[in-house]
Amino acid sequence: MDYKNAGVDIEAGYRSVELMKEHVKKTMRPEVLGGLGGFSGAFSLAKIKEMEEPVLLSGTDGCGTKVKLAMILDRHDTIGIDAVAMCVNDIACAGGEPLFFLDYIACGKNEPEKIAAIVSGVAEGCLQSGAALIGGETAEHPGLMEEDEYDLAGFAVGVCDRKDMITGEDLKAGDVLIGMASSGIHSNGFSLVRKVFNMKREALDTYYDSLGCSLGEALLVPTRIYVRALKSIRRAGVTVKACSHITGGGFYENVPRMLKEGTRAVIHKDSYPIPPIFQMLSVDGDIKEQMMYNTFNMGLGMVLAVDESDVDRTMEAIRGAGEMPYVVGKIVAGEKGVDLC
Repeated sequence: MDYKNAGVDIEAGYRSVELMKEHVKKTMRPEVLGGLGGFSGAFSLAKIKEMEEPVLLSGTDGCGTKVKLAMILDRHDTIGIDAVAMCVNDIACAGGEPLFFLDYIACGKNEPEKIAAIVSGVAEGCLQSGAALIGGETAEHPGLMEEDEYDLAGFAVGVCDRKDMITGEDLKAGDVLIGMASSGIHSNGFSLVRKVFNMKREALDTYYDSLGCSLGEALLVPTRIYVRALKSIRRAGVTVKACSHITGGGFYENVPRMLKEGTRAVIHKDSYPIPPIFQMLSVDGDIKEQMMYNTFNMGLGMVLAVDESDVDRTMEAIRGAGEMPYVVGKIVAGEKGVDLC
């Protein structure tokens, strides 16, 4: 009896590391010390000393049951973008710059090529956000997971000067809400998605004119990463007063998190285009509108508040970073919460 007979292939683990190295190298920043394969990832904090009062920000998350879709479609090179996005977007909406990321892959059986494909997506997400991929773990769990199953999660650390943190403290009535377009469902609500749509490969490969692609392609589109857009806004000299990453819980849970007491968000549902995948979900699943906005991003991956005088500069900065902005509402005085009208 040996470890391989027990279900854990050490040699496959070595092979996975070799295959992923080329992807990891692309994400390196000057602050990274050492290479892949150590017991910990090392990152120099020398540049942080230039800040008046540096604050570390962290985020950890996974892709939820969206990984099941990747397994069914046997496409694993984009799900890693989702894992990174869920973490770095949270850091960015607090005003931080993501510094580094670590991933964790649990699988029933280590298939090196599949693991390398997953990590290639993680590396792409790191490139989009400017974070270095400085480490990770791939764990085989025979007997706990089926051989073709896996789960993916990650952890990111970022930094910002305390004076630059986005806290909502200066939010006031009259401030304008700007939303940035999502790429689709992103990485939340997939347990409901999988109840609505047929998850067989044939059904997912069906092309829809309304989507402009197959159902599976529309569902698997990776989460947008908004780090560059928020950096661009900051470089334009605009102060973002409050910011919300629209994830699980949709608008009703996430928008109030950016508000201070005595302020209320009013968002106009007709102020931006809603991607057709949400219409399909609503109709096919007979999901009421309130539940749609309470579960999904409905086409806006991030919502931020700026002073009315900064709207034009903010819109231009977001477009300059390759994202699509919309003026979607405003802040009013009232009980903390959100109105969708």
